[in-house]
Amino acid sequence: MANELFNSFMTGPDENGRFGDFGGRFVSETLMPLILELQEEYEKAKTDDSFWAEMEDLWTHYVGRPSPLYFAERLTEHLGGAKVYMKRDELNHTGAHKINNVLGQIILARRMGKKRIIAETGAGQHGVATATVCAKFGLQCVVYMGAHDVERQAPNVFRMRLLGAEVIPVTSGRGTLKDAMNDALRDWVTNVRDTFYCIGTVAGPHPYPAMVRDFQSIIGKEVREQMNAAEGRLPDTVIAAIGGGSNAMGLFFPFLDDKDVNIIGVEAGGKGVNAKMEHCASLTGGRPGVLHGNRTYLLQDDDGQILEGFSISAGLDYPGIGPEHAWLHEIGRAKYVAITDVEALEAFQLSCKLEGIIPALEPSHALAHVMKIAPELPRDHIICMNMCGRGDKDIFTVAKALGFEMGEFG
Repeated sequence: MANELFNSFMTGPDENGRFGDFGGRFVSETLMPLILELQEEYEKAKTDDSFWAEMEDLWTHYVGRPSPLYFAERLTEHLGGAKVYMKRDELNHTGAHKINNVLGQIILARRMGKKRIIAETGAGQHGVATATVCAKFGLQCVVYMGAHDVERQAPNVFRMRLLGAEVIPVTSGRGTLKDAMNDALRDWVTNVRDTFYCIGTVAGPHPYPAMVRDFQSIIGKEVREQMNAAEGRLPDTVIAAIGGGSNAMGLFFPFLDDKDVNIIGVEAGGKGVNAKMEHCASLTGGRPGVLHGNRTYLLQDDDGQILEGFSISAGLDYPGIGPEHAWLHEIGRAKYVAITDVEALEAFQLSCKLEGIIPALEPSHALAHVMKIAPELPRDHIICMNMCGRGDKDIFTVAKALGFEMGEFG
């Protein structure tokens, strides 16, 4: 049973929803009863075999899990060092890791009698996953998406609407993920009776960071089993891209107790971490503060006002990070680095040319760091990176960045 996952690893947070000095619940009085109700329902579900049986069935027959673990032979040969494996979560139904978590949350929503589901989305993959599962179960779906992201992620907007979701463009701020999450929280406060907020990442008030991580941990659990089957041992290094950080926590969590496994998270360096407000590397260029119901590392000015970050990747364009990542950074269990847009685009193209895999821009950041470190590592060193999304949604963005007009391909 999948619930055995929670008996073996460093689980956290504490009873107050804290990972060290991070996390917690910073919400309005109106939302506190809903948060406590959700926590109670999830605590029941974690030890309920019928809940995990439904999850296992849907993961297998609807999502298509387990996703493959793929040895990138040509990329490994090209880089000339460590062996590179890719966890192929872009092959999930809907094209990313997001659906792993959405299924769990919406099963909880149904148990709680909620008929209306709201979600925020950046790159659109969480919105697509939420709209997909709502369509399956006949639930009303409302997705908040920054107006800037609506423009650069048009294919996913169309997919959400095909699936029956109402997509609401958010024009406040810079019109990105932060602003979408702000409006989703406002909706939730207004519609507490019948609405369930399905959060897409390991952020927000407790219990969301731990709950989303737990659902996404199927990724790392599978990698442990698959790597043992392929190589007879665990990987030496695991790497994943980070916006809020759900795909990364899903990969990292089952390896936290394995001290010989290096853990590396890759943030969005945008135009460079020294370029003011032109990156989204919260751990590299931020400091602790409170946003969206939790205390974590944030991009902020001297007065504590949240800055508008920047990344070519809509899914990484968030000025904060999940609180468990902040904690892992502080205690030194994981290392966090930044990759620029230019480096991510180079990795995007290399994956296409050498492996025939068109990646999303999010995992392209992780792959770019693999490209940096693999040549310097011995050939028996094993790297596993999470290929957490496919690149269909980013084709227009990449074409524009590379100087192509889509009409030129006709």
